[in-house]
Parts: sequence; structure tokens; C-alpha cells
Amino acid sequence: MREFVRRIDAATPPDRDRAVDALRALAILGVVLGHWLVTALVADSGTVRAASPLQHLPQFIPVSWVFQTLAVFFLVGGQMGAQSYACARARGTTYQRWLGARLARFFRPVAAVLAVWSVAVGVLLISGVGFDTVHTLVKLVLSPLWFLLVFTALTAATPLVAKVHPLWPLAVVLYVDLYRFGYGGAAWTGWINVAAGWLVPYCLGAAWARGGLTSRTTGWVLLIGGAATTALLVLFAGYPASMVGVPGAPISNLNPPTLAAVTFGLAQCGLALLVRGPLRRLLRRPALWAAVALVNLNAMTIFLWHQTAMMAVTATALFAGGVLPGLHTVPDGTGWVLARLAWLPVFAAALAVCWAAFHTYGHSRRGSRTVVVREGHPARMKAVHSA
Repeated sequence: MREFVRRIDAATPPDRDRAVDALRALAILGVVLGHWLVTALVADSGTVRAASPLQHLPQFIPVSWVFQTLAVFFLVGGQMGAQSYACARARGTTYQRWLGARLARFFRPVAAVLAVWSVAVGVLLISGVGFDTVHTLVKLVLSPLWFLLVFTALTAATPLVAKVHPLWPLAVVLYVDLYRFGYGGAAWTGWINVAAGWLVPYCLGAAWARGGLTSRTTGWVLLIGGAATTALLVLFAGYPASMVGVPGAPISNLNPPTLAAVTFGLAQCGLALLVRGPLRRLLRRPALWAAVALVNLNAMTIFLWHQTAMMAVTATALFAGGVLPGLHTVPDGTGWVLARLAWLPVFAAALAVCWAAFHTYGHSRRGSRTVVVREGHPARMKAVHSA
């Protein structure tokens, strides 16, 4: 293990900003843990339905403030995308080749998930599983893909949006919400915020790539201003306090994104900018850096298969031992929360099995080895491990 850690540390260019990778890893892990904590599959009268502890336990809503980390991911994605495109142009690479290389990282792992679940759906339906149960499972599997669709669109538009000031898409979100909630406008207009809302942190990341956002004052302004605005929107404008969707709630801050979700994301981006220095110092330790590097190298596999891992544990336990607390029961008490925390290591073990089976689909293979190349920085990192 020490030799493996040493090899990863030695393969990292000295001018690589390890804090960027740490932020990306934290964002991915935040999404995974958030889904595992606030998604319940309740076994009820022969069917399985989705529920959320936030629906029954509003005192746990602050959990959504910690684990809804999508803004940080778009911040880092904008930084990496803009810097990668600038490097590609400097090397004389065309836009088409650059975009093809970026999007190829998405196609193989997504295709693997869709192929496996296409077979799984057929098997479930043939074996007599109810349509409502199958619909619940498929929805959980496919829900993370909306994020990849938005991220793919913003990546493709990087040359156009890399120099857009974040205030412009923020203004779009403001006016859309004002029209929807203030003037009773059509609900479908909220979907404009799917692009505009996530464009805000993406543009911040592009500004970071151009050498901006270096002042700690900027980080404090984003953190304090974003947090204060979010609090005002929740307290006085009727926005929900949860930063993720809650079943049965009339408004979701995330589906589609609201002004409160965007301002909350600005606060997260400010905090991310402020912790860059401490993260860089921590990641001088080879063991910590190796952990961050491994999460980044397998980010797509972790993101795409974490819901499948949770559902596999849920189904296996249901068939083997019946209804179990924290896994199949209604999430309406502290007991459920404690039981769910105890299940998290089992979910992680199931995810490790999924990783072992499918991680090669997230890597570009060369010969007998898997080579993962990150293009987000001037010097590219190559981490090599056995196929």
C-alpha cells in the first residue's frame, strides 16, 4: 500500500492544484451520502415505493445543506472545462476533437448503466414485479443522469459561456422565479433554471480558470452574501428550507433549481474558495492525496452506480430476511435514522462490488493497463493501474 501511495504521489505533477481534485471528490461523495441518507425504499403491500425522512423528520433538513453539493461540482467543472479548452487551443486542437475527448469519458459508463438496467427491467417485469415498483427503481437509477445531461451541455458550450459573467444567468433565475411565484406564471418556465441555475457556478469556475477568484474577500462575499440571501428567501419569500426535493412539498428547490438553491450554491462556492489553502496543505500528505486521486479517477463509476448499490442491498435483504429497519420501513423516526447510518457501510461494500465489475468502463484503456488522464490543469496527471 505504501508503494502504491508513493507511485500516485510521484506521478502527480508538482504544479497540480490538488485542492481542485479534493473539492471534486467531496462534491461526489456529498451527493452519494446525501442520496443514501434521504432516500428510503419502503416495502408496503407487495410494492416498493420511494420516501424521504425529510418528509417526516423536518428537524433533519440541515442534512440537505451539507450533502447537496452540486454547485461545488459545477464550480470545479467550469474551472476544469475552461482551463482544458484553453490548453487545447494552445496545442492547436480543434473544438470538435476537444469536445469528443471530453464527452467520451461519459459515454462508456452511462452506456454500461443503461445496458445493465435495460436487462434488469425486463427480468423484473417477466418475473412478476409490479410496474409501480419497477418505475420507482428505474427513476432512482435515471435521476442522476439529468445532472450529466446538464453538465454535458455546459461542457459543449464552454467556448461561449467561459467569459459570461455569473450575474447574467443569476438574473435569469431571479426573473424566472419572480414570474413563476410572484405573478403566477406558467410552471414550465421554471425549467429554464435548469440551465441558468447551474450556469452560475459553472461561470464562476471559468472565472477561476482565467485567474480570477483568487482573493479571500471574494470567497467571504460569496459565502456570507449567498447564505444571508438564502436565509431571507426561506424566512420571508416562502422558499422551502430543504435544498433537495421532499415528496409532497409544493415547491422543490432542486427540481427545477430555484433562486434559493442558486444563492445557496453561491455560499457553497464561497466556502470552497476559502478552504483551498487548507486543502492544499493537507494534501501534501501522500496518503490523503492518494485517497482523493482514487475518488476522482473513479468518480463516474461512483456517481452512476451508487443508487444501484443501495437498491441491491435493499432487494437482497428483502428477499433474504423480510422487512428490516432503516432499509424497508417508513423513515418517520430517529430509530430509522440510526438504522440507516448502520446500513451505510453495507451500501459502500455493495458499491465496491459495482466498482469492481464496471470501473473499466469509466477509463480509457491502452494495452494491458488503464490510463486515466485528467485534462483540467496545465500539466496532465496520469495514474496507471492494472486493468
